[in-house]
Amino acid sequence: MSTISPRLHRWFVDYADSHRHPTNQLTHKIAIPLIVFHILAMATWVPLGFDVAGHPMTLAHLLYVAAIGFYLTLSVPLALVMAVLFALCFPLAAITPRPVVVALAVIGWVVQLAGHSVWEKNRPAFLTNLLQALIGPLFFVAVLAGVWRPSRSALPARGVTTS
Repeated sequence: MSTISPRLHRWFVDYADSHRHPTNQLTHKIAIPLIVFHILAMATWVPLGFDVAGHPMTLAHLLYVAAIGFYLTLSVPLALVMAVLFALCFPLAAITPRPVVVALAVIGWVVQLAGHSVWEKNRPAFLTNLLQALIGPLFFVAVLAGVWRPSRSALPARGVTTS
């Protein structure tokens, strides 16, 4: 994949600054996929009242287009990966019972908030800037793909003492 643009670099640095503690980082590897899935799955429950090529459109389709559009302004290669990953949520949402989606939502948010309150000792980044809610999944994928490696020379993790 291509190098990270200065704009995306700034987004990732800001995001990483709110996610220094290793346990909080681990909680996000669990929580982010669950949260992305449940948001798209629940949004499929909201019809928009029109069809495209014979397919009824839902709020999930609108959110998908908006998110991928935002990602395209940051990194085309990462946006394409996100487009595929987010698209996989649609057929999965179609076969997942609603109570399971709700349970996954609760689990995802409890794990996410525990990471911030118990280990990170700060509030989630999206409470400062709502766009950070979109940066989180992109950051997660960029790290997994090896496109972004958080600096090891950064400040120590919150709540972790150094000797």
